[in-house]
Amino acid sequence: MTRCGVLALQGAFVEHCRVLERLGVEAPQVRRAAELEGLDALIIPGGESTTVGKLAVAYGLVDAIRGLAETGFPVWGTCAGMILLAKDVGVGQPLIGVMDIVVRRNAFGRQTESFEVDLNIPVLDGVASGPERGKPFRGIFIRAPLIDRVGSSVETLAVLPEHGGAFVAARQGRLLATAFHPELTDDSRFHRYFLSMAGH
Repeated sequence: MTRCGVLALQGAFVEHCRVLERLGVEAPQVRRAAELEGLDALIIPGGESTTVGKLAVAYGLVDAIRGLAETGFPVWGTCAGMILLAKDVGVGQPLIGVMDIVVRRNAFGRQTESFEVDLNIPVLDGVASGPERGKPFRGIFIRAPLIDRVGSSVETLAVLPEHGGAFVAARQGRLLATAFHPELTDDSRFHRYFLSMAGH
């Protein structure tokens, strides 16, 4: 059975675990570097990126996750997780720093400015069942970041046309980043897409 760990220091980790378990995937919660052993992939959930970063440093997880990611280990960051994966966020905070993206934190304003929008994400058709093909994905943005710039090795997967074409999902090899929260929807395509990156 595929084992996809979920970083469980703070934030929406339980919701990710539930989606993975519905897909028949073992989803251990990760709080220590030793708990990364034996995993096939890792999700870094949304939450408060500064808090998660400080806890990850304290528990020896930043260097451990960075080391795994640099070897091609699949890692997906959602919202705060995307911030932690970025090489540049414009402010000083702990980062894993493995994706060649520049991320702007809280790009859409405060919690009250959170919103939902349908996104066109063609790559999800690769894991979609018949009725799901071509269906928009509902993006839930909660104090969300966005991607200002990407490096040449990064593939952008989704944009927000109404926000000047801002990038909100990207992939670099076996690294995945989304500014929104797929785990808060009933649509498991993004989790299936990530698991396909891990060979599931």
